[in-house]
Amino acid sequence: MISRREFLMAAVAAGALTCGSGFGQWARLAAQQSLSQDDLLSFRPLGNVTLVHLTDIHAQLMPVYFREPSTNLGVGEVKGLPPHVTGEDFLKLYNLQPGSPEAYALTSVDFDSLSRAYGRMGGIDRIATVLKSIRAEREDRMLFLDGGDTWQGSYTSLKTGGMDMIEVMNALAPDAMTGHWEFTYGAERVKELVEGLPYAFLGSNIRDTEWDEAVFEPYRIFERGGVKVAVIGQAFPYTPVANPRWMMPDWSFGIREEEVQANIDAVRAEGAELVVLLSHNGFDVDRKLASRITGLDVILTGHTHDALPEPVKVGKTLLVATGSNGKFVSRLDLDVQGGEVKDFRYRLIPIFSDVITPDAEMAALVEKVRAPHADELARELATTETLLYRRGNFNGTFDDLICDALLEQRDAQIALSPGFRWGTSVPAGQPITVEDLHNATSMTYPAAYRSEMTGAMLKDILEDVADNLFNVDPYYQQGGDMVRVGGMAYSIDPTKEIGSRISDMTIIADGTAVEAGKSYVVTGWASVNEGTEGPAIWDVVEAHLKDRGTVTLEPNRAVRVTGI
Repeated sequence: MISRREFLMAAVAAGALTCGSGFGQWARLAAQQSLSQDDLLSFRPLGNVTLVHLTDIHAQLMPVYFREPSTNLGVGEVKGLPPHVTGEDFLKLYNLQPGSPEAYALTSVDFDSLSRAYGRMGGIDRIATVLKSIRAEREDRMLFLDGGDTWQGSYTSLKTGGMDMIEVMNALAPDAMTGHWEFTYGAERVKELVEGLPYAFLGSNIRDTEWDEAVFEPYRIFERGGVKVAVIGQAFPYTPVANPRWMMPDWSFGIREEEVQANIDAVRAEGAELVVLLSHNGFDVDRKLASRITGLDVILTGHTHDALPEPVKVGKTLLVATGSNGKFVSRLDLDVQGGEVKDFRYRLIPIFSDVITPDAEMAALVEKVRAPHADELARELATTETLLYRRGNFNGTFDDLICDALLEQRDAQIALSPGFRWGTSVPAGQPITVEDLHNATSMTYPAAYRSEMTGAMLKDILEDVADNLFNVDPYYQQGGDMVRVGGMAYSIDPTKEIGSRISDMTIIADGTAVEAGKSYVVTGWASVNEGTEGPAIWDVVEAHLKDRGTVTLEPNRAVRVTGI
């Protein structure tokens, strides 16, 4: 029988991911008869500085399946611009062939069937192989930067308080990182972990609320290839809003545009010839920021999990989006002369786990940190006959499953599941393991609450989340997708103002309209309120899966999108 590795090598004869022009185009390998590790890593080096970027891996040590969104709407000035292009439109925009490796890696098109052909992506041991290859080639010209959302998102990271990721990332040896979900371990735990890091934890936009002093190092200047490179850290600006404020009560965040500019000016004054923002703002926030400040050469953007095969240029600033879950590593070579970027060459390197050879040392380390939990991680809970995924502006089948479990196990009329962008996929026909479940739910505030809410309160919740996603001013967008809803249908017009986007709310069970003054039994999870009571969401879903044995979900048509 042909192996997946052999299939991959044969299937890409018509085209593969490879280094393109100096401006990051992906050329076709029409003459090649196989896709190899050399193909994936091939790169015509340029200049005197290489930036390598990894972000939003959400504690995924192993290769994973991760379906990109089929819907990622842009509003206002960014409507129709990358990264707000998906599916077939994405393939056309970047001239990618349907069914190709890049189509599988970068879009949702035919994902379920292509996953059987191309398999999993990512894996820290494969990423280690890529990093070692680039380091060997570029030596003292390489800077490796971690964009955050690294320590959270898996069973083992939850059980170890992020220590599994610390141990593994220390071995990968980044030069600096910033953060977001890291802070949900609580301020004291974060400070404890940061104090032990052998590299910089940068957060120029995090201030102490009592003295207005910097909590973390704002920037660090490195020398690479004879060039002074300044890296400024920008943590997620809305952390105390999107996540529990009580976990970090003495820290304030924010975009702090003026401070970003002040830091750029400061590092330039210190002799920096290349200035990089290691950002967890989200793509549209960074695009606006780049248009309003000066002296910034590169933004390595994160948070919104976008993967783009080319940088987006705003003025003189390059925006690089490296995706999530370890599916990609970005390489940006820069020719820096006289304090300016004269040329660049870019590659979004796909981590096909069946093509890239695992690094033996890292594979052993990953096995070691997972060993105490191996039996539980592999425990099977049910089988899915429906592709389970999370990403998408309005719904995802994994959250449909979670909502069904909440409605049944918590005996409620309406269920709410947060629109997190983290959470891996499970192709149809595969078992759902404890690891799969925790990849979609592992967090430090998992209580599944049950309470009463009025129809007016439910509409306010939907309107508030919609404004976080669809406000035309990116500085008011807080990332994430729409809250997922079970048991209730509604219409949404993303083009309208807050208070007017949500309409036609109805109870699915009987088709009745949701009344503003009437109370409904509502269940959900991941409340940011301190003291929320209820069983952990993974226990709720596990009980539901045990009752079912097999998961089959109908297409979700409860959200009606208008105005687009």
